[in-house]
Amino acid sequence: MTTRLKPLVLAIALSGAALVQADGQLEGRITDARGDTNYRGAVISIDELRRDVLAGPAGRFRVPQLPAGEYTLSVRMGNQLLEQRRIVITDNETLNADILLNSGSEVVEEVLVVGQAAQMQRAIDRQRFADNMINAINADAIGQLPDNNAAEALQRVPGVSIERDQGEGRFVRVRGISPDLNSVTVNGTQLPAPEAGTRAVALDVIPSDLIGSLVVTKTLTPDMDANAIGGSIEVESLSALDREGAFYTLRAEASYDEHTDQTSPAYALSGGNTVTFSNGQRLGVAGAFSYDQRQFGSDNVETGGKWDLDGTEALEEFEQRDYSIERERIGAALNFDYELDMNNRLYLRTLFSSFKDDEQRIANAVEFDDAQLSGATGPAEVIRELKDREETQEMQAFTLGGEHFIDAWTVEYAAGFSKSSEDESGGISGAGFTGDFTDMGFNGTRKPRLIAPAAFFDPANYDLDEVEYTEGLTEDEQTSVNLDITRDFFAGNYPALVKFGGKMTRREKTQDISEYVFDTFGGAATTLDNFSGGKLDYELGDFGNDIRPDSVYALINGLDKAAALDEEASRVGDYQIDESIDAAYVMGRVDINDLRILGGFRYEQTDLELTGTGLDSTGNLVASNARNDYDHLLPSLHIRYALSDSTLLRAAWSNAVVRPTFEQMSPSFTNDGLEAELGNPALKALEAANFDLSIEHYTGTAGLLSASLFYKDIKNFVYVTDLAGSPEWAGYDEVITYRNGDDATLSGIELAFSQKLSMLPAPFDGLLVSANATVSQSDASISTYDGGTLIKRDIDLPSQSDVTGNLIIGYEKNGFMLRLAANYKSDYLLEVSDVADERGDIHQASHTQLDLSSAYALTNKLKLTFDISNLTDEPYYAYQHQEKYNAQYEEYGPTYRFGISYTGF
Repeated sequence: MTTRLKPLVLAIALSGAALVQADGQLEGRITDARGDTNYRGAVISIDELRRDVLAGPAGRFRVPQLPAGEYTLSVRMGNQLLEQRRIVITDNETLNADILLNSGSEVVEEVLVVGQAAQMQRAIDRQRFADNMINAINADAIGQLPDNNAAEALQRVPGVSIERDQGEGRFVRVRGISPDLNSVTVNGTQLPAPEAGTRAVALDVIPSDLIGSLVVTKTLTPDMDANAIGGSIEVESLSALDREGAFYTLRAEASYDEHTDQTSPAYALSGGNTVTFSNGQRLGVAGAFSYDQRQFGSDNVETGGKWDLDGTEALEEFEQRDYSIERERIGAALNFDYELDMNNRLYLRTLFSSFKDDEQRIANAVEFDDAQLSGATGPAEVIRELKDREETQEMQAFTLGGEHFIDAWTVEYAAGFSKSSEDESGGISGAGFTGDFTDMGFNGTRKPRLIAPAAFFDPANYDLDEVEYTEGLTEDEQTSVNLDITRDFFAGNYPALVKFGGKMTRREKTQDISEYVFDTFGGAATTLDNFSGGKLDYELGDFGNDIRPDSVYALINGLDKAAALDEEASRVGDYQIDESIDAAYVMGRVDINDLRILGGFRYEQTDLELTGTGLDSTGNLVASNARNDYDHLLPSLHIRYALSDSTLLRAAWSNAVVRPTFEQMSPSFTNDGLEAELGNPALKALEAANFDLSIEHYTGTAGLLSASLFYKDIKNFVYVTDLAGSPEWAGYDEVITYRNGDDATLSGIELAFSQKLSMLPAPFDGLLVSANATVSQSDASISTYDGGTLIKRDIDLPSQSDVTGNLIIGYEKNGFMLRLAANYKSDYLLEVSDVADERGDIHQASHTQLDLSSAYALTNKLKLTFDISNLTDEPYYAYQHQEKYNAQYEEYGPTYRFGISYTGF
């Protein structure tokens, strides 16, 4: 018997041991007088047994393994009792107890179905009754998040912060862990990453109109993929079974970017229908389509960490950058649910997202002959550079599965396919015009402003040096099949279950790029005045004229493209990595009065095949292939104890494993005998042992007060280092590669509070408050060779902020909704530039952003919205060593959005 099959065989053996046939079970559906079944997340309780379950899609609920007898059945949302009745459970029979609610109740209609409080309450209930530690964000009844994309919504979760690109939220960090060490799934299918070297998924490509809810899991159970050290993020899309009959929402929006004075449109349509057939079977079809086009820009000044800090504050070089950007997002989803009966359901979930990023960057790169102090002037070379490229990222995901209840057994299965790609069909990656000038300098170290003579601004003083042109296609494709089997039983007098299953995943990541360098121009006029446009509007000082991309394209289109191919760079940039993961798990759960215990283990076997190209010291291109195989046994234990009806204590020990990124593992390399740059296919996977302890107290509507302690022991974290001077690379000047570090640790505390202040007198009873803060610290050790000597030093984990926090003050009453949201993260280590010298480290400065959302319901179907993002015009700022030394400063300005939506149901 192979090693990888043993856990699954053990699980099957355990499932048949000591199982006692249940006496009976309860099932039903919650609806209201209008036929609405949008009561997912309602709490169904058997009061005498202290058994609680949450209603699922379409308001369905099921309580297995109930001893015969008479009980009190209660239905609550947010501690509000919606229904209570007596029921009788009979031996070996299933009781159907459909629940019809009175939709005329103002409390149910306004608080529990739509609005901020409803979103918060459903998320809190989901967290409260989960086996493990999660946080959730629910869209309202018509499938809308209060933020513009998934990333920006998730920044409101305790312990979660985001990385922004041009002011827009893109990547998500959980508890300070790099986005590469988190996983993202859509309807249970993992999303691969479109970018070439990374595993991180940019969540700004998923429009909010496609999302039903977002769940961040911080402590993994054995039935979950183990590839999340920070957290696992699940995106759940719309389901038609959450309503009865047809429903739809139309939305139109216009946004205004203050920085560029550009106005952009957005449109969305979502809806669905549920049909009940004469035999009682139900078919639900839900779909969504969204289109968003945004024109905006930013002004930037950056040094890239080129300060000479050996006793001076001199600067070697800096750049001014002006960005003009147009981003277009298209999203679509089409979901099918087929309910054969209460115990059998089939589903198909689909998602498509296209993100087109058209970026034009004009830069002045000033390189001083000698490092200069602020206010001084001297000779410098200036490169006026154009970058003009259009990248299209696409994501698609399909999940086909089913769920079946067979007496005390539950059988679930799913097949998933997902694919991401990034296509750069051809663009100018750099067109550089060079000039030499005297009397060049700068003023200020935090936001350097250019000092330049009049000759600097004359385009006739610049000559075209070369044009770099790039074509590239990156694809990341994944298929998976999983089977999960659950058996409910009694362990003595205590309800319990055993669950076991397996998953097979196959992933292929490929990169294919072509690099072209044009450096001879056949006598064409190549001074900048032949390519120059009008004066640029740049708010961080004097800049000069634009560069017209069409003029540069016209020049190179008339040249021999084949002769310009840089074959070495193109071949070395290509690779293919095949990753196979086979997993099996077993876990058990038992409820002993107020105590719930869940434990088990997961086994994962990983096989990697890596193919690339290297450039050796003789200048020859050679095939570079590698394999790497490893396996992991990952135990976990989760404990939940009810101190009272409203207070829970949780403890968890879980283990996770994350494979290195594709860039880090790439077998491609360059080696000219003095300098080398290479990936490391032999890298070990990152492993983390996670310990969590929390207490949660629930109060009233949308009420929660919680505190959570966490500690992570991380092995084999990966960092960039220089191995020149080591025994293997003696005689080299520079050898840049990746290596596994020693153990790293991360610890902290998360605090959260939320409450709807309905106890206040009118009109203040519409207020609600939500706040959270996370305080953490980390420690890691890295090493490099300096002059043949091994040097080590301690650092914080990159991307880990010591403090993150959110404050939301909301108001909703009489159809009016207002939300002011503040997000804060303290500074953090962004990049280790020189392992041997901490003065080269780049840090991102602390960042506070305010966003305002408002809405007014003209009728119960027609709503107006007005939002302001980045209300206080917070810039992005990164620095070298100390905050006064600029690495990058960028301004975006606020964005204003006005919209109107109409909902029919």
